[in-house]
Amino acid sequence: MEILQLNHVAIHVQDVERSCAFYRDVLGLKQIERPAFSFPGAWFSLGPGQELHIIGEAERPSQGGPRSNHFALRVPSIRQAEEELRRKGIAFQGPWQRPDGAWQMFLADPDGHFIELCELPEPTPQS
Repeated sequence: MEILQLNHVAIHVQDVERSCAFYRDVLGLKQIERPAFSFPGAWFSLGPGQELHIIGEAERPSQGGPRSNHFALRVPSIRQAEEELRRKGIAFQGPWQRPDGAWQMFLADPDGHFIELCELPEPTPQS
């Protein structure tokens, strides 16, 4: 499987606004546009092509899963990644399409840490 880069790290927070103030005002991260998910949160740029995703929910998912703390690796093709995981007999969840058009799927490492594989949509030409 080809991994292109680390795409994002996702963390759960208790207070989205307080966390945004910290990452923006203390660390100087630039807040970036976030798709219209059904749960609260914010995204910040960590440099070219890498992001911090803050997930704000009253309670963290106790069993892990796609919204638990995770890191995401960018792949060139979610379908190829899916086929390779199937060939290797690896369990995964997805793939699903995010509101911004990206494709994502999740698998767990031997210790239960979730890893997202994501295929980003092609950029739209600027006019």
